[in-house]
Amino acid sequence: MTPKFFLLLLCLIAVPVHAADTISMVNVGKGSSLQWPLYVGMKKGYFAQKNIALDMIAAPSSAAVQQQLASGSVPLGSGGLVDPIRAIDKGAKIALLRIEAQSAPYGLMGKPAIKSMRDLKGKTISIGGAKDITRIFLERMLAPSGVGPGDVDLVFAGATAARFAALQSGAVDAAILTAPFNFRAEAAGFTNLGLTVDYVKDFPFTGYAVNAEWGRKNKAKLVGFLDAVARSIDWLHDPANRKEAVDILVAESGVDRRDVDLTYDFFNKISIYDRKGAIESSALGNVVKALKQLGDLDGPAEVSRFMDPELSRLAGQVK
Repeated sequence: MTPKFFLLLLCLIAVPVHAADTISMVNVGKGSSLQWPLYVGMKKGYFAQKNIALDMIAAPSSAAVQQQLASGSVPLGSGGLVDPIRAIDKGAKIALLRIEAQSAPYGLMGKPAIKSMRDLKGKTISIGGAKDITRIFLERMLAPSGVGPGDVDLVFAGATAARFAALQSGAVDAAILTAPFNFRAEAAGFTNLGLTVDYVKDFPFTGYAVNAEWGRKNKAKLVGFLDAVARSIDWLHDPANRKEAVDILVAESGVDRRDVDLTYDFFNKISIYDRKGAIESSALGNVVKALKQLGDLDGPAEVSRFMDPELSRLAGQVK
């Protein structure tokens, strides 16, 4: 062994090798377009650069996500913003981390014979759940046409894919579907009755939440996670990356490329992702107020009840 080789060997031995920290994250369903930045971050190595290995776990509903977070079985999760708010109101030790989707990318799709919102009176509509955020959206979409909550029958399916399947099978007359499933439904001949973004303003849709105890002990990891998400959103917003971005979601979702292409344009149009996703008290207050009006909250509608300053401020620190 030459002296030069021996020195090189010593240098290699002296370099510490750190295994990536695995963070399990529970999301609603698998392959959702809402999780596009997460798929980008894993594919492009942004999480790996922060020494994070993201382990994605599927849950049947946003409420189920909160249950896993509250129990501590999974530290991090995403889903409808109303669900962590309800859980915190009931005493769950979870905390809001950042906004995932600023706007709701839903379309209300009906059978071909249904041509307007008024035609939905007496019909069966599939939404996410009895207390899901999709119920709030649906009621706000129906109200201007004079269709009240008691004028329709609701059936519940936590994930969009299940609601689309119910619509396809004829089991329901209409369903509230997120992109790209609304585009698939329209291509199949179903009627696009309206988009949520045309009826609901300044009302953040989904967010990331964290088990509060775990979060306070792992703030450095959360900062790395949030930085990686921000970089993923920057990459996703760059038109030069469009083709690869579509490739990534097609691979994760199994959805036709045409529909993912349409989703890319739609998401840009409604500015669904903000790179920081910082939780603004005014927008969060709109969600809290809506839940209080529905009788879903036991305690006062004070926004400060639902923000853990130690954790909610981390998103605002992203550079």
